[in-house]
Amino acid sequence: MTTPMTTSTSSTQASHASVKAGTPEDAFSHRLGAVADAVEAFLADRLGPEVQPGEIARPPRLMEAMRHAVLGGGKRLRPFLAVETARMLGGPDAGALAAGSAIELVHCYSLVHDDLPAMDNDDLRRGKPTVHRAYDEATAILVGDALQTLAFEILADSRWQTDAGVRSDLVLGLARASGLGGMVGGQLLDLGAEGRFGPIAVDVDDTLKLQAMKTGAILAFSVEAGAIVGGASPDERAALLRYGLALGQAFQIADDILDREASPEAMGKATGKDKEAGKATLVDRLGLDGARAECDRLVGVCEEAVSRWGTKAEILREAARFTVARKA
Repeated sequence: MTTPMTTSTSSTQASHASVKAGTPEDAFSHRLGAVADAVEAFLADRLGPEVQPGEIARPPRLMEAMRHAVLGGGKRLRPFLAVETARMLGGPDAGALAAGSAIELVHCYSLVHDDLPAMDNDDLRRGKPTVHRAYDEATAILVGDALQTLAFEILADSRWQTDAGVRSDLVLGLARASGLGGMVGGQLLDLGAEGRFGPIAVDVDDTLKLQAMKTGAILAFSVEAGAIVGGASPDERAALLRYGLALGQAFQIADDILDREASPEAMGKATGKDKEAGKATLVDRLGLDGARAECDRLVGVCEEAVSRWGTKAEILREAARFTVARKA
């Protein structure tokens, strides 16, 4: 396999040179696209057919289905947050890109499993058939399993993080964010809120907790991963965690608004299913206007959390604004 940062580093340098002019929104869009391209190249390299040291074989059907699940779609917001947070702190692009790409693999695995008939039973993801529709349910389950383990392999690989302490912190952080007390636990709470396991009353606090776990934990860790790679102090990490938690909550509320208002064509998947399934959302609890007001409040929390970094944090401020203003 090729060294993944050969292409992505040059594209990052080009992006730095070209964002000096134009609006902050232009700079943000350019940087978001540049990181997405670098992540795509990194993940395509990791998902190639060549057998790697320690592996016995790479089954072609599994690799094809993994590439279907991962490549060719998505804004790559999670790795973007990791890369830009590390960059703001002066951390290495190569390490941040690898950490962010690992987080993206966990995100993709969660989508593959979330789309399964036993979960949300979706036919489309990012405008193309979901993995279980393009292949079959058993393959989709194994794809999710393989993407998750590959994510931790990348985090533990000294090629991308030379410092053992950084590797350990990244592995521990992603395990906690994606596991029983984070994403997976939140998914279970979400199913329970639908009434899957019997009647249940879900209030605003319950909704906030399940959303903080299901969606917010991984988004918040994306920022924290950048802080770890960037060598942030404990005080800096605490400020960036406040930013990440508020961003994760804002992202989920904006997603719930889009599920009500956006078209399936814009979203690349079916919309309106959350309401039909009786999922717990703040749109139900607060109404559309109340949900939008809460998004605006959370953007303010994000902006305050990174205020100490001044203009260096402008891309992170734009990321918060983008999160609530996006149309898909």
